[in-house]
Amino acid sequence: MSEIKVNKISPRTNCGTVTLGDSGDSFVIPSGATITNNGTQTGFGREGSVNWQTSIKTATFTAASGEGYFCNTSGGAFTVNLPSSPSVGDIVAIKDYGSSFGTNNLTIGRGGSNMNGSASDSVRSTDNESLTLVYADATKGWLAVEEGTGFVGETFITASGGTITCCGDYKIHTFTGPGTFTVCSLSSSPAENIVSYMVVAGGGGAGSAPGPGSSDAAGGGGAGGFREFKNTSDPYSASPLNGNPGGTAITVTATAFPITVGGGGAGGPGANAAGAKGADSVFSTITSTGGGRGRNNGGPGNRQGGPGGSGGGPSGGGSGVSGGVGNDPSTTPAQGNPGSPHSGSPDVYGGGGGGAGGAAADSPNGNPAADGGVAVTSSINGTATTYAGGGGGGGSPAGPGGQGGDNPSGPARGGGGPGGNAGGGGNPGSDNTGGGGGGAGGLGGTPGGNGGSGVVIIRYKFQ
Repeated sequence: MSEIKVNKISPRTNCGTVTLGDSGDSFVIPSGATITNNGTQTGFGREGSVNWQTSIKTATFTAASGEGYFCNTSGGAFTVNLPSSPSVGDIVAIKDYGSSFGTNNLTIGRGGSNMNGSASDSVRSTDNESLTLVYADATKGWLAVEEGTGFVGETFITASGGTITCCGDYKIHTFTGPGTFTVCSLSSSPAENIVSYMVVAGGGGAGSAPGPGSSDAAGGGGAGGFREFKNTSDPYSASPLNGNPGGTAITVTATAFPITVGGGGAGGPGANAAGAKGADSVFSTITSTGGGRGRNNGGPGNRQGGPGGSGGGPSGGGSGVSGGVGNDPSTTPAQGNPGSPHSGSPDVYGGGGGGAGGAAADSPNGNPAADGGVAVTSSINGTATTYAGGGGGGGSPAGPGGQGGDNPSGPARGGGGPGGNAGGGGNPGSDNTGGGGGGAGGLGGTPGGNGGSGVVIIRYKFQ
């Protein structure tokens, strides 16, 4: 092997170019040797690396390519502005220094370029996040190539109770009956100890119809109260009743939490009997109230649906009768809605029970029975599922029974049972949905549908 020893290699012309070897050649840097770059490198590429700044950032600043920044939002939210004229391959990294992004968000200003194809800034709200961004092109702009929330000594919630399933990095505890949610250990990130939850009470039972001598139909049961809270960092799709912000957050501790799952109210038995109110469901300080009872034809002044999480429907046999009051007692957001009024003529049809997604509407022309109030949909269990639909009112010779929970055909959506046709009994609400029972149709003296039982679901990050 030949060896050349010189102190400096320069091009033959001023500001010329020195070429080392030919295409395909390899140059070996021996172990222990050091290459110092006092100029500007081009064509080498960074291979995803950054130089981390030693000063902690606590206020808005503009990032430079090739730099990583420790950002501490403990003293308040601020913004990191990305370079305004980036080149392909530019790279910027950030790290949540104070474990505080969940409390005081860090905004990444796009600097005029897209972020993952969108012309919008990015708000970072996950504690302990690490994020590396690389500029790809004008179309996609800045793309995340590394993202995580890990840190040395990180721990997560461990717990037992109910039926446990997993969805990505989250565990889901589903209680379809009484039990205990026992927290054995906590997360080292305080924000992750705020659990997502859904608490649904039992649906109200529907009224039964008078005997063969009366066409008056019975009212459907109201849906069980529905309450949900989604941790800000949890990625599932919550219902419109998600209580974050404005609702009640539950920060768990290492203790046992008794769980109560409310049963559905019984439908009115025999001839001309009111249904029973659904039972409450409870998790920690959260109580969802059972659905209001659907009414029978109890004579003047006694046809109004019962109050509850959602109100029950009134019976036929009298116009100007209101449905049961929903969201009783009051919660924020509202846990339910009222049953339908009864104002049409002929007045023999049954009113619908209220649902979590909306009040039950009166029959448009007084002939068909009123439908139950609409349900809501949540993916807290890992699958989009509907809950807390109201029971349909009972039908009469003038029209069929009402649909349960806004479902024109097929199984009851949100668990609300359809009302029975003339001479037929009401259909039950589906268990573990909080659906109201369907009212019995007139002429038959048949029973009302039972309300569906409730459910409690708790979800948290476990890895």
